[in-house]
Order: sequence, then structure tokens, then C-alpha cells
Amino acid sequence: MKRLLVFQHVPYEVLGKLDPMLRNAGFRIRYVNFGRDPETLPDVSKYDAMVVLGGPMCIGQSNAYPHLNTEIQCIRDAIEQDMPILGICLGAQLIAAALGAEVYSNQTKEIGWYDVTPTQEGLRDPVIKHLAGPEQIFQWHGDTFGIPPGAVHLASSPHCAHQAFRFGDNIYGFQFHLEVDQAMVERWFTIPSMLEEVANAEHLASADEMLKQTGKHINASTALGEKTFGAFIELIKAGPKRKALPSR
Repeated sequence: MKRLLVFQHVPYEVLGKLDPMLRNAGFRIRYVNFGRDPETLPDVSKYDAMVVLGGPMCIGQSNAYPHLNTEIQCIRDAIEQDMPILGICLGAQLIAAALGAEVYSNQTKEIGWYDVTPTQEGLRDPVIKHLAGPEQIFQWHGDTFGIPPGAVHLASSPHCAHQAFRFGDNIYGFQFHLEVDQAMVERWFTIPSMLEEVANAEHLASADEMLKQTGKHINASTALGEKTFGAFIELIKAGPKRKALPSR
């Protein structure tokens, strides 16, 4: 049975649609909840793959959240062990940082539903190719990442050029949230800090309008997520391939 390590930061950012897909594929899942146990030091060598989830903190807040440095080192260790890795939102930023890329404030917050378009490389990628053109995908982020040295830029949006990348054959960073379902989005709009972020941000729709848009787009997003994550799961099953870390 394949063993999957999941880095979690807050209780409301979970695997979502990925959870039943992974369990149905026969994976044994272990969560490391850094919000509850920030000093834990996971041994990544015991696992076959890793998923790093999102969270409200920023890479630059490592003084307040020192586990971010722990995670970056764990990601580097996992890369050196040829481990498939998927990073979502903050998780993608942590992978980018581990690979030597800059993480910085995006020109605008993306909260809600936005068009995400694959690059030419994305159209050929075994995972991202399921984005046939601009797709409405849920977002919640204020920061973004540079494309790491040696990585391939896979997708963009009008307000955030770097939406996805691949390093090697089986390491992916997604800025967007394909893992969400209707219940997960609705839960996010009950979290006071998240509602406050929406209220204080400029040029955003209201929370009520975003929930209406969720009802319109969630079925197509869920179907796209099943295809995309299904392809990533197949990469895990296929086994790791040797890759070299970029020089620092």
C-alpha cells in the first residue's frame, strides 16, 4: 500500500475531493497538522508521495510560523528522494521556495472564480492537459511564486501569471484550488478571518456573489479536478524518476 504524507496548516484546508480519490486508489494517508503541532519533524523517507495544502500564512512569516522552514527542508528532502509532490496554494509556494524561486505578493488578491489558461507546455503536460482552454477555477491567495529554475510553467490567469508549474516529471505546484467542492467553499465563507479578508480587499465580488458563482461553476471544476488529480495519482503509481535539484 502506498503511503501519502499530507502537510496541513489549518483545519478548514483539507484534501477535499482528493481524499476519496486517494483512498479509493489504495493510499494510506497521514496528516501532519502544523497548526496543531508546529514543532513536529516529519520523516519523509517513510512515505511514497507528499501533498502540501494551503493556509493563510505567507512564506515571509517564518518567524511567526517557523514550521514553514521545516516544511521547505522536508520538501527538499522529498525531492532528493525522487518523491512525487503536489503543492496547492501555499503548498505550491513552499515547493517553489524549496526549489530556489522567489515567493512574493501578487499584484492583486485572487479570491473567487477566475479563468485559468494552460500554457503551450501545459497543453502537453500529462496532468494539466485536462485544462483544454480557459477554465473557471476557485482561487484564494494574495501571494504568488516565481517559476523555479529548471521547472516548466504550465498555466496562468489574467491577474496572476504563474498559476502552475512542474519540476521534473512528478512535482507539481498549483496556485488554484481544484480540490474544493461545494461544501468546502461554503465552509470557507463561514470562517471570520476569511470573510474579513474578502470585505477588506479591493475589486472583489461579495461573499454572497462568490457563493452564487460557486453554484454555477463547481460541477465543471469538480469534473476537471477528478481528471487532473487522477492523472497525478497515476504518476505516483508509476514510481519516481531521477531528477536533479537546481543549484542554490
